[in-house]
Amino acid sequence: MAAATSSSSISISTKPSHSSSKSPLPISRFSLPFRLNPNKSSSSSRRHGIKSRSISISAVLNSTTNVKTTTPPSKSTGKKKFISRFAPDQPRKGADILVEALERQGVETVFAYPGGASMEIHQALTRSSSIRNVLPRHEQGGVFAAEGYARSSGKPGICIATSGPGATNLVSGLADALLDSVPLVAITGQVPRRMIGTDAFQETPIVEVTRSITKHNYLVMDVEDIPRIIKEAFFLATSGRPGPVLVDVPKDIQQQLAIPNWEQSMRLPGYMSRMPKPPEDSHLEQIVRLISESKKPVLYVGGGCLNSSEELCRFVELTGIPVASTLMGLGSYPCTDELSLHMLGMHGTVYANYSVEHSDLLLAFGVRFDDRVTGKLEAFASRAKIVHIDIDSAEIGKNKTPHVSVCGDVKLALQGMNKVLENRGKELKLDFGVWRNELNEQKQKFPLSFKTFGEAIPPQYAIQLLDELTDGKAIISTGVGQHQMWAAQFYKYRKPRQWLSSGGLGAMGFGLPAAIGASVANPDAIVVDIDGDGSFMMNVQELATIRVENLPVKILLLNNQHLGMVMQWEDRFYKANRAHTYLGNPAQEDEIFPNMLQFAAACGIPAARVTKKANLREAIQTMLDTPGPYLLDVICPHQEHVLPMIPSGGTFNDVITEGDGRTKY
Repeated sequence: MAAATSSSSISISTKPSHSSSKSPLPISRFSLPFRLNPNKSSSSSRRHGIKSRSISISAVLNSTTNVKTTTPPSKSTGKKKFISRFAPDQPRKGADILVEALERQGVETVFAYPGGASMEIHQALTRSSSIRNVLPRHEQGGVFAAEGYARSSGKPGICIATSGPGATNLVSGLADALLDSVPLVAITGQVPRRMIGTDAFQETPIVEVTRSITKHNYLVMDVEDIPRIIKEAFFLATSGRPGPVLVDVPKDIQQQLAIPNWEQSMRLPGYMSRMPKPPEDSHLEQIVRLISESKKPVLYVGGGCLNSSEELCRFVELTGIPVASTLMGLGSYPCTDELSLHMLGMHGTVYANYSVEHSDLLLAFGVRFDDRVTGKLEAFASRAKIVHIDIDSAEIGKNKTPHVSVCGDVKLALQGMNKVLENRGKELKLDFGVWRNELNEQKQKFPLSFKTFGEAIPPQYAIQLLDELTDGKAIISTGVGQHQMWAAQFYKYRKPRQWLSSGGLGAMGFGLPAAIGASVANPDAIVVDIDGDGSFMMNVQELATIRVENLPVKILLLNNQHLGMVMQWEDRFYKANRAHTYLGNPAQEDEIFPNMLQFAAACGIPAARVTKKANLREAIQTMLDTPGPYLLDVICPHQEHVLPMIPSGGTFNDVITEGDGRTKY
């Protein structure tokens, strides 16, 4: 990845000679619907032998003949006027234009790994006084770190990679960001324009590869387009339903000299026309009426509510409706509040799933009726009228048909409903006390619990202690598997953006680099990566980044020597037949393998191992009190199961609440 691509001669651009283009896009939920000119083909289309009627969306976006839309006037924010380090008429490299475009977007941190096709960008980054590069040790670590930065701060994360394998190493992160609606801008180097399509060294058509796992992407074919494309990329990544945008920049474009025009307008007419409008008062009043008529309402809130936590809390205060959260929505409503039902779904609480099963009104805000929440769709909330509010029109009615739907910003919808409730509160006289008492009985009957066996450390207990010792204020990242579900269940999130986890994609190796991004974005916060031994080893190289950057990331490693979640399914559904889920050394099963403490020692990070429950509190406190990074290897029994559990495709009646790997099924 670090091998240099041959450079091209430097030239000064005076006027556009190419249009930025890519191959045709199928219309999807993130496509931008433009009317295409069948008589005009892009240079890229001609080069690849594509018929002119198949002009790509990106080609239309970037065509010099495209009709412009006026950029919406920005409100005065009191920010200082941007001062460029270049004179207005001074030619500079495309890479410098790219970096300045990032600076103008307010970017302060990027996660970039250099290579031959992106080294011009890295050279330009060294000339920037305002952008810090946190150097990951693998491009996947870089994109996951950018995600951790974005998820914990709400600002777009930026990662940069070279062409070929560098770009393809971003794929998992881009797919993850799309599924979890994370604002991300990924910039990749590409081989020079004249070499595209020739199978050149380290060439991959990354625009083609990532077409279906990005919200949008660009292949820059004209240096003059860089200011506009970067402006559009950030707008697309952060507006509507957030998501990842990729910008692929050929090396000769990076090297070409040009004088940038920073006043270019965005060209997104189709996208702008489809932007959700503010919700209509009549729809919001209809929802309030349904609430007043219901006896057993429940809120089902997801990641779409992370930016409207204040409005959601006010809505619950005004209505007294209990709240069940998805994995992505944890923290949008405080888990410590008496009206919180915690998480619903496959590994959700019994009482959260009970509330949906017996509700007569399901208020689904910022959710997508994911299969891990619904189980068997026909049986999910079968007794309830469903109200669905979401910013993405493609999600409404996709899996479950609602009785009332609002396509718009949940924040605006909640503000509108709160206004109605404040004005009509006395008239409505909402009282769901009987329903809440019924759910409280379920809470007492089926609390989240675990068993202790001798001196062994229950992993759930480790997370409970961490919650207690951090007062529930830490930012938690996780890998994927049993430890992820226990972290969702037993850490009580008080605020949004405390919980960082790969939800839709379920990407192992997410936790450690995500913690890096969160620590960079929140330097004064306690950041803890609750990880499993399998997930941790997938990006263990990022310990080097943590040490070099001196990031105070704490790693609580729940080490059971197995691929825990797969092993749990083996126990339940495959008669405990082990099919390559043991991660230790079969020749020495009585030893912990690999020795995680030596990974930490290799990177100069203090570490300790704890094997007995009686020593755990002191060990976690030591981890928290130690300045800088720290790894605590917590040895747990592998027989533990994540409970409750509703088997895939099951219903509430199929819920499993007892048993572990010590029992035969």
